[in-house]
This record gives sequence, C-alpha cells and structure tokens, in this order.
Amino acid sequence: MTKTVNEKIEMYDEKIKQYQKKKKQLIQKNNADERKARNRRLFQRAALLESMLPDTIDLTYEQFEVFLKMTTANDFGRDKLSQIKSSVRNIPIEEIATSSDEGS
Repeated sequence: MTKTVNEKIEMYDEKIKQYQKKKKQLIQKNNADERKARNRRLFQRAALLESMLPDTIDLTYEQFEVFLKMTTANDFGRDKLSQIKSSVRNIPIEEIATSSDEGS
C-alpha cells in the first residue's frame, strides 16, 4: 500500500516526537548522573575533613565557614591548591605536604 504524503508527514512527526522524548530522557539521566557524582564527591570530602579534624564536627555552619576562610580561603591555601593541581604529574603529593609543614 502506497502512503500518501500526509501519512508520511505524520509518520515522520511521530518519529520526531519519539526522538525528542528519548533526547529528554537522556538529558535527565545525564543530569542525574552528574548530580550523584557531585553528591558523592561532597560526602567523601566532608568525611575526609571530619576524619582529619574531628573537632570541626561540633561547629555551627557559621563557625565552620569562618574556619575555612581563615585556614584555606586565603593566599596560602590558594597557593597550596595551585601546587597540588600543577603537581599531579610532577611532584609526589607527600613532598608538597612536607613543604607546607616546613613553612609553618
């Protein structure tokens, strides 16, 4: 049976709708995967911080914010972060940690 032009148009419109739905599903899945990865990273880093500095557990949000600003969100912290990021391939991380102890 030969399809008319209008039937072909309807068929392609239906395919377009199916592809748009599939695209929307893929975007939603990608967003969910990115959100899960971010949440995992945040939890891991918070757990690491608490394990290394257990006294921070009892701090309020405001106290913790001040603590971070005073200890890491400064030129020293940014310098160390820059060293760590640039040394991923060059300098062993233990050497960076040792150099920060010597500067204290």
